[in-house]
Amino acid sequence: MSVLAALLVAVGATDLLRSLGPHPTRARETRGVPAAGLLLLALVAAGAGLLATWGGVALTALAAVGLLAWTVTAERADAGHGHGLALTTFVVAVAVQLAASGWAPPVGGWLADWLTWSALPWQPSPDRALLLAGLVLVQLATGNRLVRLVLVTTGALPPVPVAGAVEGQLRGGRLLGPLERLFILGLGLAGELTAAGLVIAAKGLIRWPELKSHARSDDERRVSDIDRVTEYFLVGSFVSWLVALGALLLAA
Repeated sequence: MSVLAALLVAVGATDLLRSLGPHPTRARETRGVPAAGLLLLALVAAGAGLLATWGGVALTALAAVGLLAWTVTAERADAGHGHGLALTTFVVAVAVQLAASGWAPPVGGWLADWLTWSALPWQPSPDRALLLAGLVLVQLATGNRLVRLVLVTTGALPPVPVAGAVEGQLRGGRLLGPLERLFILGLGLAGELTAAGLVIAAKGLIRWPELKSHARSDDERRVSDIDRVTEYFLVGSFVSWLVALGALLLAA
């Protein structure tokens, strides 16, 4: 799964770069994002020795197509169109790499040389190190994007953010989500699945007072929005957990 790992690194880094920058007002302002992602994918593939075999070259080309398709469809989804298409694109890009992972060469090149030279206290194999790097990066901005895509596709959120929407009523999700996923992934890798379950339970306890506040209204004429808020919280939480658990499954 070396090429899949390179793809995840490129996707995670590209989405993180996109999320840290200012919100673009025109489509042309995002043209550099796919180019940066493709450049990073090429550098990772070359540095990890993934282009040493024809199978690696073919899978890297497929990864480049998947990365480009993801960045384009995700940008369209951010603009309010094609959320289901963007979600499908990500799933297909990962599934193709998994299905053809037998052609992927082992990680070598300067990455393997650096890992040997560095003599880290925790010394992973080059393949595992690259995969873990990709899985960690995906837990950040990419995970948030996937959660939002599912929320919009299921109708829990409007396609375009609007004032007063439920997304703005439960604040902190864009920061708490990545932290939660990283905790689950890290604890799972350490074999502490019970502790990961405690993290999940703690989130519900922390959010409970905020959820409860939506069950009542000071204005009797205003209908309680507890149903919408609860749906948003539950769907978003489950999708976020699935992103972390999926990463844990790949890393197992």
